[in-house]
Amino acid sequence: MKGDRVEVVVDSGGDTTKTYEVAATRAGRRVEVVNRRGQIEVTEVTRGGTTVRTARFMASRVIAIVEHPAPRSPARPVPGTAR
Repeated sequence: MKGDRVEVVVDSGGDTTKTYEVAATRAGRRVEVVNRRGQIEVTEVTRGGTTVRTARFMASRVIAIVEHPAPRSPARPVPGTAR
């Protein structure tokens, strides 16, 4: 869904941190987060599963991962049904 985004806070040495953001840039795309082999991988993916962009971070440097899902629309009533 457009609006999905993930923020990754990374320790950049000393007392400083950096925040990176990966967002779904178009409708129908989603953002996935995977932890494998000591790396955090944040990927923007199309409906068909094609990777659009990827960001990789060393897991030992990641302080926080904050996922912001897209707002979901409330369920609409089906036409022709009585309430």
